[in-house]
Amino acid sequence: MDFEVSAPVQDAKAADSLCSEFRAVDNLVACNSFRVLKAFQNARVGSHHFAGCTGYGHDEAGGREALDQAFAEIVGAESAIVRSQFFSGTHAITCALFAFLRPGDELLTVAGAPYDTLEEVIGKRDSHGVGSLKDFGVMYREVPLAEDGGLDWEVLTGALRPHTKCALIQRSCDAEPQLLVMVDNCYGEFVESIEPPMVVGGVLHFFSFSSFYSVEEGSQWFLIVGEGADLIARSSIKNPGGNVAPCGGYVAGRKKWVDAAAAHLSAPGLGVDCGSTPGDIMRAFFQGLFLALQTVGEAVKGTFLVAEVMASKGYKVQPLSRVPRNDTVQAVQLGSRELLLAFCEAVQSSPVGSFTKPVAGTTP
Repeated sequence: MDFEVSAPVQDAKAADSLCSEFRAVDNLVACNSFRVLKAFQNARVGSHHFAGCTGYGHDEAGGREALDQAFAEIVGAESAIVRSQFFSGTHAITCALFAFLRPGDELLTVAGAPYDTLEEVIGKRDSHGVGSLKDFGVMYREVPLAEDGGLDWEVLTGALRPHTKCALIQRSCDAEPQLLVMVDNCYGEFVESIEPPMVVGGVLHFFSFSSFYSVEEGSQWFLIVGEGADLIARSSIKNPGGNVAPCGGYVAGRKKWVDAAAAHLSAPGLGVDCGSTPGDIMRAFFQGLFLALQTVGEAVKGTFLVAEVMASKGYKVQPLSRVPRNDTVQAVQLGSRELLLAFCEAVQSSPVGSFTKPVAGTTP
């Protein structure tokens, strides 16, 4: 089967049938736009904050502090750092994990296996002697998801041990699109009811790597800092960067742990007040954060449309077209290598690079 670059009549019909879903997304974007605007106002963001800096970054014009303050307010955190020095989401997550964990502690993943890129960070594979958590004496266990694809709260209740220091929740379905993890108010109740009696000293740190808009609460999207997580971390390139930020990542949550993660990014004693951000990177961070809601909203509507069109052609999609989204990932099972290649070639017909033909290969 050939994938046509454009099927405007069919796409228009599918879009018309999704009016209520699109309207709901637009309402959420509009509702949260005020939240973002207010955060920028409270941080007193000015054009001077967009200037870059070089060297050690000591002459930076206050952009770091303003960006961190605005980001923290948007996600409901005590503190946040948004830095170009985070290479990727895996790098930001690693800094957060090393902020929490010490020799003899245990890391518990409560939503099944984490990203494959984190396996070497944890020490599950190919990382002996290079500074993984396992090398530093940190133990690891994982609790699979329940049969319905959600968190298995009953199993988790008995999974915590005295040396369990950090519970890791994967909020995105990038690695396994069929797994949809939704953390709602029962997450906060779980923290409140389980943490003190189950953990020595009441020290259990819930940590999440999350998409920017993930948790739906009433009529708004929030990250889960307000639901009891100590830290959230991920790349700032895509969702919170509005596809404008050229690099970087973020860590947000309780100030104590944000500072500890920052110390792992830089060095103990250096903190967050150093590091250059040359060129227009700072401006792109601010612009991307401000545009993130609109960008993510359009991406979410795109997943609805892709699911609707591809399902109408007989392909299996996950999630279904009318199911509320917890991420911007839409899975389509094409069924064969040939169809997958044809689909990728059709996508490559986008405005930039349309003259090239993608060749199958291993993703780095």
